[in-house]
Amino acid sequence: MKQTVFAVLEPVLPGSRFLDLFAGSGAAGIEARSRGAAEAVFIERDGGACRVIAANLERSGLTAGTRVIRADALAWLRDRTRAGEPPWDLVFVDPPYADTQLLADTLAAIGPLLAPRGRVVAKHFWRDTPPARAGLLASERERRFGETALTFYRRADTGDTAVAGDAAPDTAPTTVTSPTEDG
Repeated sequence: MKQTVFAVLEPVLPGSRFLDLFAGSGAAGIEARSRGAAEAVFIERDGGACRVIAANLERSGLTAGTRVIRADALAWLRDRTRAGEPPWDLVFVDPPYADTQLLADTLAAIGPLLAPRGRVVAKHFWRDTPPARAGLLASERERRFGETALTFYRRADTGDTAVAGDAAPDTAPTTVTSPTEDG
């Protein structure tokens, strides 16, 4: 799964601002930094997980250009909207699977903070497909990996329909099944 995410995002990763929401261990943001993202910010509510992210960044030698913030992701996003946060190029969203409304609300809150050609990747349980449109975001493809799915979004107000690395826009969701979630 990780290989698929970063193969799609690879062309726009170098020099990008990457936001890892509901960061957990920080794997997505750490991978983004290791592939050339200029900045990675990790938002995680759990203090223990924040310590794990910090330790993982230290072990990987990627502490420069990173911030680990202990906060509720949705509240943090809403504060950034009011605070005039610079736009994000790439956002990875991995909320608890049991709260589908949280995913929809988070996606809607990201739109105003996303760069015009920015991309959002939402990780979710495959049966709980997030909305096709959420605020300024529109989904453009879905990939499935066993019980997990990834839905890729772009800003709908830019007229840009191609995903990073694609020659043409998707006309229908794509599903790829993999025997493991770790790809």
